Amino acid sequence: MTEESHPASSPESRDDERGDLLRRLPSVHQLVESIMSDESVPGTPRSIIVDAARDALDSMRTKLVAHESIPAEDLEATLIKFALESVKRQTRPPLAPVINATGIIIHTGLGRAPLAAYAAHTALEAARSYAPVELDLESGQRGKRSHIVRDLLCRLTGAESATVVNNNAAALMITLSTLATGRSVIVSRGELIEIGGSFRLPDVMKAGGAILREVGTTNRTRLTDYEEAIDETTGALMKVHTSNYRVTGFTQSVTTDELATLGKHHDLPVIDDVGSGALIDLSEFGIDSDEPSVAASIEAGADLVLFSGDKLLGGPQAGIIVGKKALVDRIEKNPMMRAMRVDKIILAALGATLQLHRDPTQARESIPVLRSLTLPLDELQRRSNTLIERLDNAEAITSATLHETHAYLGGGSLPTEAIKSCAIRIIPKHISEEDFAHRLRNATTSPVVTRVRDGAIWFDLRTVFPEQDSALGQAILDALDEGLS
Repeated sequence: MTEESHPASSPESRDDERGDLLRRLPSVHQLVESIMSDESVPGTPRSIIVDAARDALDSMRTKLVAHESIPAEDLEATLIKFALESVKRQTRPPLAPVINATGIIIHTGLGRAPLAAYAAHTALEAARSYAPVELDLESGQRGKRSHIVRDLLCRLTGAESATVVNNNAAALMITLSTLATGRSVIVSRGELIEIGGSFRLPDVMKAGGAILREVGTTNRTRLTDYEEAIDETTGALMKVHTSNYRVTGFTQSVTTDELATLGKHHDLPVIDDVGSGALIDLSEFGIDSDEPSVAASIEAGADLVLFSGDKLLGGPQAGIIVGKKALVDRIEKNPMMRAMRVDKIILAALGATLQLHRDPTQARESIPVLRSLTLPLDELQRRSNTLIERLDNAEAITSATLHETHAYLGGGSLPTEAIKSCAIRIIPKHISEEDFAHRLRNATTSPVVTRVRDGAIWFDLRTVFPEQDSALGQAILDALDEGLS
C-alpha cells in the first residue's frame, strides 16, 4: 500500500504510516544476511556489504523523514536494491571505464587517447611482470629507460635521438631548464598559449628558468622580429603550435625552416613544440589542417621537437623529445629527469603504439583515435539505426531520432576542424534531460558520458566502440527504467 493510493488520507494517518515503516526497517545484521543471499555478491568482503547495508538504511530513513513515497510492500526489496548498488559502486575500480558518446575523440576529461588493444595488452604484461627497464639484456649492464623507445622514435621521425618524460609540459620545462636557464628564449607573441590545467607558456618558461622574450604582434610576426631580438643573452629560438585556437585574417608567421636557418646562422638551438604529435599525414583522413608533422619539423631543421604521446599519436600520457643527439644527451643528464621519468607501464604502452605506427594501414585500423577519425558515415548511421530500433518500444522515451552532426578531435587539436558524424537524439518522457544524463554517468555497470543540448541527450557513436553498442543500449534502458520506478 502506498501513500499515493490514499490521496485523501489525513496528515496524522500518513505520519502513522511513516512511523510504521521506520519501525519496520531491519537491523544492519538482518539486512546484511539478506544481501549475502543475492547471487551477485559471493566473494565480496563482508565489510563492504556491511557498509552498503548501513548506506541503504541511512538513505531509506532520509527518504521517509523527507516524506518521500515508499511502497510498504516493497520495503525490503528496495533496501536490498539500494545496498546492491552501493556494493557495485564500492567494488568498482576507482578509475573505471566509461562509454564516451560525446563525439569528442581525444577527450581530456576522459583520459584523452584510449590505447590500442596491442598496447594495452603489452602494458598489462609489463605491469604484472618484471621488465628490463634499466637493464641492457645484451650486455648485462645498466641501461637507460629512454633507450627502450628511442630507436622507434628516431625511425618514425628521422631524428638523431629521443627521450621521454611524463607529459609534454614536462618536456618543455626540462628542455628550457637544460638549454636556457638564466637566458632568454625568443617566442612570437601570437604563440604565447594557455591550455587547460593552468598551463601558461610565460609561467612555464619562468618555472623552467628561462627568460621570455616575446616578439612581433598577436597576428603578425616576421623573421626580422626574431633576428632583431637576438643578443648575447639569447639561449634559444622557439616555435609553439597554437593547438587550441586559431588567429585568422591579416596574419603572418615564421615557418620552422626559416627559424631553423636563422638559428644555425647564430648558433642557437631551435625548439619546436608541435603539441599533438602527428606522425602521419591527416589529409589521408580527409582532414584539411595545418597540424604539424613531427617528421616534417625535423626535416625542416628544428633541433628539438616536443610533442604529446596521448593525443594524435594515440598512446599513453607522455612528453616526447626528439632531435639532435647532443641536445638530447644534455637533457637526459639534467637532475630534473629523474623527477619526470616514466615507468615501465608507460614505456611498454608507448613502445607498442610506436610499433603500430610503422605501418600506416595497421595504425589506422588498430589505434582507436585514428580508427574513430576514419569511421565511414554510413557505418555510424547503420549502428545508430540498430540502437534506435532497440529503443523503439521504450515507454519512457518521447522520441529517439537520428541527426547529422559533427564530431571533434578534441585534446587541443584541430579546434576549428569538424568531422562529419551523426548522433541519436533522445528526449526522455518522465525525467529531465539533466537527470537522464546524471543517471547515465553514474550507472553502476556501464557509465555513459553524453552531450546535453536543446532539451535532449545526444549520443554520437563515432566515439563509441562497436563492441560497446550493446552496453550503451542497456545503459540507456536502465536509466529510463529508473525514471519510471
